[in-house]
Amino acid sequence: MMPVTRRMAAHVAIAALVPMLAGADMLHAQGVITDPAQDMRVGLKAGWMDAGSAMRNMELLASRPRPEGFFDPRSLGNLGLANSDMAFRGNLLFVGNFTGFQIFDISTPSNPTLMTAFMCPGGQGDVSVHGNLLFMSVEATNGRIDCGTQGAPGAVNAERFRGVRIFDITDIKAPKQIAAVQTCRGSHTHTLVPDPKDAGTLYVYVSGTSIVRPDAELSGCSGGAPEQDPNTALFRIEIIRVPLAEPAKAAVVSAPRIFADRNEPRNIAGLWRGGSHGEGKQASAPTDQCHDITVYPELGLAAGACSGNGILLDITDPANPVRIDEVIDTNFAYWHSATFSNDGRSIIFTDEWGGGVAPRCRATDLPQWGANAIFTVKDRKMSLVSYYKIPAAQTAQENCVAHNGSLVPVPGRDIKVQAWYQGGISVFDFTDAANPKELAYFDRGPMSDSALYTSGFWSAYWYNGHVYGSEIGRGLDILALTPSDVLSTFELEAAKLATVNVMNPQLQTRITWPAAFVVAYAYFDQLQRGTAVNANTLGTLRAAVERAEKMTAGAARTAALQQAASQAESLTGGVSGRDAERLQGIATTLRGIARGA
Repeated sequence: MMPVTRRMAAHVAIAALVPMLAGADMLHAQGVITDPAQDMRVGLKAGWMDAGSAMRNMELLASRPRPEGFFDPRSLGNLGLANSDMAFRGNLLFVGNFTGFQIFDISTPSNPTLMTAFMCPGGQGDVSVHGNLLFMSVEATNGRIDCGTQGAPGAVNAERFRGVRIFDITDIKAPKQIAAVQTCRGSHTHTLVPDPKDAGTLYVYVSGTSIVRPDAELSGCSGGAPEQDPNTALFRIEIIRVPLAEPAKAAVVSAPRIFADRNEPRNIAGLWRGGSHGEGKQASAPTDQCHDITVYPELGLAAGACSGNGILLDITDPANPVRIDEVIDTNFAYWHSATFSNDGRSIIFTDEWGGGVAPRCRATDLPQWGANAIFTVKDRKMSLVSYYKIPAAQTAQENCVAHNGSLVPVPGRDIKVQAWYQGGISVFDFTDAANPKELAYFDRGPMSDSALYTSGFWSAYWYNGHVYGSEIGRGLDILALTPSDVLSTFELEAAKLATVNVMNPQLQTRITWPAAFVVAYAYFDQLQRGTAVNANTLGTLRAAVERAEKMTAGAARTAALQQAASQAESLTGGVSGRDAERLQGIATTLRGIARGA
């Protein structure tokens, strides 16, 4: 969520122009559906814990309210008690909150159990986990070093904490703060970055988006303009090094000027300086900060959503990231987050127009404003190809805009599940980056039918077979995707095989699948939806695989699998693109099964 600042006034003013801009170029943007008969999300009953709901190709398995101390029924839109981001380790789910964090046992996803509710105010509260360490972002001025709830009043307070907390969670029911690394702008979000050359070192990229604290509170902090103060805390990120053997010694080790002009590095404000992009376009925030930085260590790349720009970083030396490309979009107000496709050929950037506290999915709001922008990546350069926004109009009582999500690991496809605040959860396919399509959704009605109370899904992530949603004002939801004509049983079963032991926001790891028949059948289902391969030929090949599956393990089965793999490979010469990759995926999977047969 973007901090509420003076730029909100500009966004509100721009919203008034929307009806006049209906003819603007939509660049493959998916339109907004305004006819209630077309979408069950439109017209849902309002309510706090009893709002109406709608879902397509999804099933709600469980909901858990925020625990005592983490909500106030007299102030439903109180951001000081809002649920924020999530992280996962094993059978544990960590849910951040502006006043602390919660830990759930999700061994049985349909029956999650609250294990710990840890009070530690400080705003944002985004969390990540690494081993027995939990990291927490702290940005608000009420944060205290000791996690006290009494706040830290005054312009300067020696007890104030703004930065990244590190907890030892060896005892899940009794977390212990072992380090508190102060930063000049606090930590709105953070990203864990493993060192590829040293397993004993972890880096934390700190994205601070709030005001710069005074030098009297933290030495070296300055909020001056770069022309007056080249050491300003603006126009940089901060990087914390964590020695895992002694995490209490974590400290800031660098503050890279990743926005500097490449031709004149002394110009640290080398990207978008803020302001309007022209008539009919957005007014974007200046690029003096990153909101989110998503790293993909196996690719050596990071995508930074940095207020006025989207940037691509080389992170092969994680302590010293280097900007290698940047893009700007006149339809974006605030570059918020980023997600790579598994192969790194696409990046989705989100625009948090309105800061997450405004209704930006109304019928009068342009579908390319407050949306996802999908870029292709070639030779480490990014190119815009399309937009995606939920295709159901929301009310003026629902804060709604693109927010946090993750990939759904279906082999052969690029699918993302994503939160849209009170716009609910949307699952969409961007395999064809120029033509994204919605596959599934879950949504509730507004908190109120007469006033806007900030609520809705902050994050929606796939983790080991289920979708987990952190709901700002209601609590935790756990959902499952259900088979449909757009997402088959085999595709979902294959996705469930891509398990991980840890999942952190903004840290992507390469998704892999074991050699299993359901993976091969998932590829078959995708090919059979298309026309690239002759249906009879594909049916014959699938039948051969099905016969091999029923055979007893041994030489005959191995030979049958190898023969089917060769047949799949022989078909790749007549097709191209994703279909050729799917055929090769079938062959590779079958050979893998054969090796284990």
